[in-house]
Amino acid sequence: MMEVRRGADRYRGGDEAAGIDTRHAFSFGNFYDPDNLRFGPVLAVNEERLAPGAGFDEHPHSHTEIVTWVVEGELTHKDTAGHTGTVRPGDLQHLSAAGGVRHIERNEGTEPLRFVQMWLAPADAAAQAGADPSYGIVRRIADATPYELPAAAAVLHIRRPGAGERIALPAAPRVYVHVVRGDLRLDGTELGPGDSVRITGTGSPEESKDLAILAGSPGELLIWELP
Repeated sequence: MMEVRRGADRYRGGDEAAGIDTRHAFSFGNFYDPDNLRFGPVLAVNEERLAPGAGFDEHPHSHTEIVTWVVEGELTHKDTAGHTGTVRPGDLQHLSAAGGVRHIERNEGTEPLRFVQMWLAPADAAAQAGADPSYGIVRRIADATPYELPAAAAVLHIRRPGAGERIALPAAPRVYVHVVRGDLRLDGTELGPGDSVRITGTGSPEESKDLAILAGSPGELLIWELP
């Protein structure tokens, strides 16, 4: 089964006066949709735009795997476990909140910042209750290099197809696709920036062999292989 959700239909959050524009793919904060709480372990996929000087003040997380993909600009991260980092386009940031951590995310640069932040639930939340948070950045992650997230039993595939290129989707019980940029087509359906697709029933190579994305223009995709 394939469910397409359009970027234009995302719930708009953030704080315009503070230079924060957020588009939520799932129920989040004051927006509650009982039919859109999660997809497998995926709890949130937020498209964030921060003006220069804008950001999120210190706030808490626990029992959550937070993966951030920077599209434009620079994201500055600081947390109460002592981790700091500057994340640039093509970098992948991973904060494992474990038993609990507080962090700050800001645009301390002079250019607008755009990033996609994805929250996943750990497969064994109880095991993280007393664990320490961890943090890391993969610099300039290579196209098609899978990023494994064992805590959530998930794998992230980052693909940047050229025009006319065909991208096969992974064989998994669930697959989540987020379009960062490009004009794409999946099984006859046109996809554009901000669109997402939730796919189930492709748990074997036979079931997934004919399901692929065709790039009509150079694109960028975040593809989650999920349990």
